[in-house]
Amino acid sequence: MAKLSIVTPSYNQAPYLCQTIDSVLSQQGAFSLEHIVIDGGSTDGSVDLLRDIDDPRLLWVSEDDQGQTQAINKGLLRATGDIVGYLNSDDLYVPGALAAVKQAFDEHPQANWLIGQCVVIDDQGREIRRSVTRYKNRRLRRYRYHALLRENFISQMGVFWRRSFGEQVGPLDETLYYTMDYDLWLRMGGQGDPLVMDQVLAQFRLHSGSKSGEVNREQFDEQYRVALRYFQGDTVSRWVHRLNVEKVVWVYRLMQLVGR
Repeated sequence: MAKLSIVTPSYNQAPYLCQTIDSVLSQQGAFSLEHIVIDGGSTDGSVDLLRDIDDPRLLWVSEDDQGQTQAINKGLLRATGDIVGYLNSDDLYVPGALAAVKQAFDEHPQANWLIGQCVVIDDQGREIRRSVTRYKNRRLRRYRYHALLRENFISQMGVFWRRSFGEQVGPLDETLYYTMDYDLWLRMGGQGDPLVMDQVLAQFRLHSGSKSGEVNREQFDEQYRVALRYFQGDTVSRWVHRLNVEKVVWVYRLMQLVGR
């Protein structure tokens, strides 16, 4: 039976952590499952919540670390599943997501990584920013590596890969604070195209305490610096990406101004 490993980095996310864990452990299907939570020494009661969950599929550790990226890498090193992914401690999988992922990999044995759709929710679980979701889904359906170089339209929580492929590609870059996922997608995409699922797999929670809760130009500037590693002389894509950074920053600022 195939095994799936989900890694969750967490630090002081007690208001959302139990929902995240439940969205993983409640998944059902013809697979075995392990959920690895790497807590960075939380002081908000998260550790007590973890202690209270009596489920052998949940593995966790709480200790100081160097942040989210290192925590994910630590979890991936512990993972024993055939298929892996990571879910931040305020995000959710939708019911049936992991069964759909397992089936997709079974039906496409040549696929090494997979991307599904994601919706955006607020801190109360209500769907928001539907226009952003529609835009990303359109881009995702027409996936090309060349397009990914010009703009990151992949939602991290909808990505899964074969563990053997991840070991080949290498770990997340721990020098990156915002866009370690984008760097990983570009490395994976350089090895081959993903399987794209026209199905919602996850929910990204946007709230004031999350990294993406504020429009931060540094996030998109870091994304551009990551893309610079892979352009390989493609000057047009470099300039298109720079223009896309400006477009995205101003669109999000406008959405904030109008309360969306």
